[in-house]
Amino acid sequence: MAASSTPASTSKEHQIMPKEFSYSRADPAVRWPNLKLDEHFFSLQRNVSSPHNTVAEPQLQKAEIESDREVEQLENPASTASTESHDDKKRRSRPKKMTKLELTRAKDWRRRAQLLADQILALPPSGLVADVLDHRTVQMTPTDLCFVVKFVGNSSWTRALEAFEWFNLRRQYSPFPRMLAGIISILGRHCQYSLAREIFERSVAGNDAVVPCVQVFNAMMGVYARCGRFDDVRSLLEEMRSRGLEPDLISFNTLINARAKSGQMPTGSALQLLRDVRQSGLRPDTITYNTLISACSGVPNFEEAKSIFEDMLRSKCQPDLWTYNAMISVYGRCGMTHEAEQLFHEITCKGFSPDAVSYNSILYAFAKESSADKVESVCEKMIKAGFNMDEITYNTIIHMFGKQGRLDLALQFYDEMKQVGCNPDAVTYTILIDLLGKAKRIVEAGKVMSEMMDARVRPTLRTFSALIHGYAKAGMRIEAEKTFDSMVRSGIKPDSFAYSVMLDIFLRACNTKRVMGLYREMRRDGFRPDDILYQFMIAVFAKENKGELIDEIVTDMQEKLSMNLSVVSSILIKGDCLHKGVEILKRAIIQGFEPNNECLSAIFDTYISTGRYEEAQVWLHFLKDKASGSQNWVTEASILMNCVNHNVNAALEEYNKLRINGVLFPHGGCSLYETLITCCQETESFADSSQLFSDMKFLGLQPSEKIYRCLISSYCKMGFPETAHHLVVLAESSGTFLNDTSIHVNLIESYGKLKLWQRAESIVGKLRIQSCVDRKVWNALISAYAESGLYEKARAIFNMMIKNGLAPSVETVNGLVQALINDGRLNEIYVVIQELQDMDLRISKSTIILMLDAFTRKGDIFEVKKIYHGMKAAGYLPTMHIYRNMITLLTRAKRVRDVELMVAEMEDVGFKPDLVVFNSLLKMYTGIEDFKKTLEIYQRIMESGLNMNEDTLNTLIIMYSRDMKPEEGFAILNEMRKQDIEPKLDTYKSLLASCGKVQLWDQAEELFQSLLSKKYGLDRSFYHLMMKIYRDSGNHSKAENLLNLMKETGVEPTIATMHMLMQSYGTARQPQDAEVVLNNLKGSNFELSTLIYCSVIEAYFKHGDYERGIAKMLEMKNDGIEADHRIWTCFIRAASFCQHTQGAMLLLNTLCNNGFDLPIRLLTGSTESVIEDVDKLLEKLEPEEDNACFNFVNSLLDLLWAFERRATGSWLFQMAIKKGIYHHDVFRVADGDWGADFRKLSGGAALVALTLWLDYMQDASLQGSPESPKSVVLITGTAEYNQVSLEKTLKAFLWEMGSPFLPCRSRTGLLVAKAHSLRMWLKESSFCMDLELKDAQHLPKLNSMSLIDGYFMREESREKVIEADIKGRREKMEKAKKKGSVIPRKASRKRNAKFMRRQHNTEEANTS
Repeated sequence: MAASSTPASTSKEHQIMPKEFSYSRADPAVRWPNLKLDEHFFSLQRNVSSPHNTVAEPQLQKAEIESDREVEQLENPASTASTESHDDKKRRSRPKKMTKLELTRAKDWRRRAQLLADQILALPPSGLVADVLDHRTVQMTPTDLCFVVKFVGNSSWTRALEAFEWFNLRRQYSPFPRMLAGIISILGRHCQYSLAREIFERSVAGNDAVVPCVQVFNAMMGVYARCGRFDDVRSLLEEMRSRGLEPDLISFNTLINARAKSGQMPTGSALQLLRDVRQSGLRPDTITYNTLISACSGVPNFEEAKSIFEDMLRSKCQPDLWTYNAMISVYGRCGMTHEAEQLFHEITCKGFSPDAVSYNSILYAFAKESSADKVESVCEKMIKAGFNMDEITYNTIIHMFGKQGRLDLALQFYDEMKQVGCNPDAVTYTILIDLLGKAKRIVEAGKVMSEMMDARVRPTLRTFSALIHGYAKAGMRIEAEKTFDSMVRSGIKPDSFAYSVMLDIFLRACNTKRVMGLYREMRRDGFRPDDILYQFMIAVFAKENKGELIDEIVTDMQEKLSMNLSVVSSILIKGDCLHKGVEILKRAIIQGFEPNNECLSAIFDTYISTGRYEEAQVWLHFLKDKASGSQNWVTEASILMNCVNHNVNAALEEYNKLRINGVLFPHGGCSLYETLITCCQETESFADSSQLFSDMKFLGLQPSEKIYRCLISSYCKMGFPETAHHLVVLAESSGTFLNDTSIHVNLIESYGKLKLWQRAESIVGKLRIQSCVDRKVWNALISAYAESGLYEKARAIFNMMIKNGLAPSVETVNGLVQALINDGRLNEIYVVIQELQDMDLRISKSTIILMLDAFTRKGDIFEVKKIYHGMKAAGYLPTMHIYRNMITLLTRAKRVRDVELMVAEMEDVGFKPDLVVFNSLLKMYTGIEDFKKTLEIYQRIMESGLNMNEDTLNTLIIMYSRDMKPEEGFAILNEMRKQDIEPKLDTYKSLLASCGKVQLWDQAEELFQSLLSKKYGLDRSFYHLMMKIYRDSGNHSKAENLLNLMKETGVEPTIATMHMLMQSYGTARQPQDAEVVLNNLKGSNFELSTLIYCSVIEAYFKHGDYERGIAKMLEMKNDGIEADHRIWTCFIRAASFCQHTQGAMLLLNTLCNNGFDLPIRLLTGSTESVIEDVDKLLEKLEPEEDNACFNFVNSLLDLLWAFERRATGSWLFQMAIKKGIYHHDVFRVADGDWGADFRKLSGGAALVALTLWLDYMQDASLQGSPESPKSVVLITGTAEYNQVSLEKTLKAFLWEMGSPFLPCRSRTGLLVAKAHSLRMWLKESSFCMDLELKDAQHLPKLNSMSLIDGYFMREESREKVIEADIKGRREKMEKAKKKGSVIPRKASRKRNAKFMRRQHNTEEANTS
């Protein structure tokens, strides 16, 4: 009967059903006891708001009800026209013949369905739907019953489900697609997802399945779309196609809605969904476009929303008000408030009137920018337009004030909302709970939750998640756990965020058991922790030694989640499971997997941060061999590795490899350059950092703030403050503001060092305009003034600081004192110090060091010692710097005793001498030719393990050269060359001179030739030295060739060069060649002087040709050159070498005839008559160059001693000492030293000095005062004066007299005598009976001295010595014959010395 009364429009649906649908159910409360369907649920009106912010989602709400359109289409068949086929349309449009009864029924079907629905809803909680349906008095078609279920479902899903089940239990009506779609939609709207799914699965599966229908699938897709389960919606769409059903436009709109609800809207996905609709042969409608635009607003993604809107216009699909509302929402969410406001005003122009959604959308845009004034203005306009502020409006305002931290105002609007009768929805409560939880007002958040439950508003997933997160943030673990359990019990499944918060809570409590249980639940629900949470889990498990749990998680990530191996290894590495992560990645790489750079960087950074550099190196080698696609990254990592180890050269080499390989933009980008530049700055490779910056500019990379700072510092240290200043301006222009005074201080100081104090002033001026200048800047400016010695300007700044209340610091005082020092006003320094002390400013140790250094540089030993002792008295202990400077100053002054005391003091306080101190000592002892001490210092350097530098090695070579040990000097030279250290030219010169003195002619020439071959810029002195060596060695032709070599190398010979060449000819007894040189000079541009003529004259005199020498002097006079001290000295020296007095008188008379009679007067006249003339002459010669006085007095003393005018020689010698021609300490008997130094004296002068010295020592011995030291030292030196050896001359005379003086064993050029033996000899020796120097009454006919083998000795003395030697040898042979053939044992060194003394005493006795 019921079937016959069904309209024809529905008969087709019944005809296509193969079987009845069996759906046996009990009462819902019995069927689902876990849901606790009590009377509260039967009476409660369900109207749950979406957990999402509905301000910007009006179109999504519309899309959500697309599945309900299936039911509405039944009520309005015209709505299905767009989805029906052409044949169906024609068949349905045919006119139908209906009876009057059917027509009546068709007109009142809605009233009868509503009446039945009202009866069901009026049932008490204990009533049953069956009581109403079993006793209904009206016949109803299945379509009518479908609407009954729908009307009931609008108020109570449980009564609707009970009615649906009654229909199936009675088996009177099998559920057709319309009924199934209706009940599934009802359950979906009331969030009963599991029930909806169960009904759907029973309807499409099993033997009782109904014929598949698009409407049923769309309804289930709508359920999934409500909770954002996009994957499930997409699976249903695919299942539809597999069953032969073609999705309609509603299906795709639902799919789009699900994508938007899922919260995962990747870039490009909206446009892809639009393409999918078109590819299915469907034309997108307004709802499609609106849903897509609304989905883009949720991300937000302005570009895609704009593209979709433009596509909508191109497709001639007319936008409606909802479209414009969605675009306003997009603009607002993207922060484009101006565009949103402009579009809002354009709505009216498009023929629409803004509705509540429009106002709420623009309100959201202003609220996002926290523009409270504009929000208030929009609210006023909204009310004037006739729209009251609804839940969405209040939610937006509450959320805005909450973000601003104005929670009290947000709560005030919440109270206002309730007062005006606007019921808070789930979104309102969720916002308040979230804001209060983030503000740590968790108690109030709990109260809001209680209010929500009292208002019978069901908490959503986001509500529970917000409260759980608030409890977690407040550390209330137990409350968070209870809230989570309550959410699960209420039927709400946790999402990824809720699971993640609870996992974080349990992880912080180290409850690994609960963590794994919750993790497994999370995975069963299809969620997974994010990478950071995975790292946290791994780290906690690693700390608790839960290796099996780590393995389970790793297996889950690899097998079930199919996570990338690089991601898995990265998670393990960041979770402190480095070894396991690296092993996984290594296996993957060996299998051909190419790791990404992020994973590699994570491993490398972990190795570096933990200091495991060797493991990092092994890892890089592995990647270099196995990961061919990561070579550029390996190179970058090698750069970083070298930078960490401060190996800047290797880092730059790797960087250049990148550039050669064409890698213009390294993966590290700016950070790589930052690391390289920082490393260069730390290792002071400033040029390299500048080049790296140039590369960055070429590549267009924007430098970071750290790069700017490093480069500015580098350029300041390099002395390029202009470039550094330009970088400051460049950084500020690019938006990088270096608001740090240290940058400007560096600039000011750098300008100051270059004495560009005006620019330093300009920087300070700009800083004063921008902000207040602090003490550091003023100190830097004072330092800049100090570098230029501008004391007055520095003092003005100092006074201004005092006036402005800035207390001067130590740096201020030091800058002021340094300015005074650099201004050359050291004499005022004590006055300034006193002024500072009067201002209650304490003079620091650094200030004292400044003063000490200043006087040290000046060489004022007195002031230095004064400041040094004052500093110690003030309680400041000397530093190594002070000791170093003091020792350097004292060694420079050759204050040996003070130096040794200072070194001893330094060692007593715990400082060890460094190389600078040792070098100073080496130079001092080398300068005074105390070679024994020099070698001791050298030994100490070796024992200290110090690496000798260039100064040390140069000084040692000079020491060995002066000690006449050039072989050792050459050994040091070879050592220097092995170390790639090139000696100084002065060192080479000293070594050459030493070779010449010890007659190592070949070594000297070889060294000179090596210098020429290495293209050293040898000056003229080297050629002069070699010319002298060739002269002494007799290679006069080489001396002449050397002259030509000088010209070839660009060194022009001078008069001095020609003089040396002529001396060489003179030594070779070739005066004619010397005269040829003189004649050549006459024809040149040289200005001739007495020096050249003197060379020729001296050459003739050495050859014994006095007449030619005299003739040359007369020729010189005829050439207009008057005789001077050189000619006088030459004639006097030649006269002193004449064997006969007649020859000497000839030379002296020649001088007399030419206006210089002083020598002959000294030789023949009385002493008293010439004293005044000699004194005047010496005063006249004193300013002359070439040691005129010294050479002249030496020659006179030679002459006077040779012709026995020795008393005259005595007073002349003493006059020379008084005038400073000779050193005042030639002999030091009065000082208690008893030593003597005869170096540089001529033979005659030395013999005069020797006699006077012996006389003084004899008087001291007889008087007993002053006392003598244990040993008496006579310094003779080893040099020759005019080819006369002073050492040999003095030895001959002393040994002739039988003195106890013997050669020193450790040093050459020294004669040493024991004091006791010397005193006995002076008292008892017959040679010492009369040491008074006297003048002979008449000049002797012959010279009393003979030049034999390079030294002076009396002829008769020489014969006596030879006779004594022969006699001694004869006696020795006779003694050996008496003893037989026994060979006497070689005496040791000590016994040999004693034997020599005994032999000496024997000879003395024999001579006496």
